[in-house]
Amino acid sequence: MGLGEKIAARRQKTRKKIVVQEWGDEGQPLEIFAGVLTCYDVDRLQKRHKDFLTNMGIEAMVDLLILKAETKDGEKMFTLEDKPFLMREPIVLMSRVAAEVFGNVISVEEAEKN
Repeated sequence: MGLGEKIAARRQKTRKKIVVQEWGDEGQPLEIFAGVLTCYDVDRLQKRHKDFLTNMGIEAMVDLLILKAETKDGEKMFTLEDKPFLMREPIVLMSRVAAEVFGNVISVEEAEKN
């Protein structure tokens, strides 16, 4: 196993659990799992949303959730078919969930300041 493969395997183990009470069922909150945001993910999102890292719009938040949200078993939670439904969710809720998926990612400009 090469170094790149070792790094990728380590990244696969790093997933965050996001609890969304509002989307729960029968008193149980919905649990969303999301892996770290990768360079590939950002590149993909920036192709649709030019200012993704500096000014994430509502549609970009929804696309981020569709891209990264998984079930506990690692299956994709949402598809593009879910986008119209997600776009109709309250902005406060969508912003909170997207912020948790986005995590502690900072822009290149912010990183250079440090």
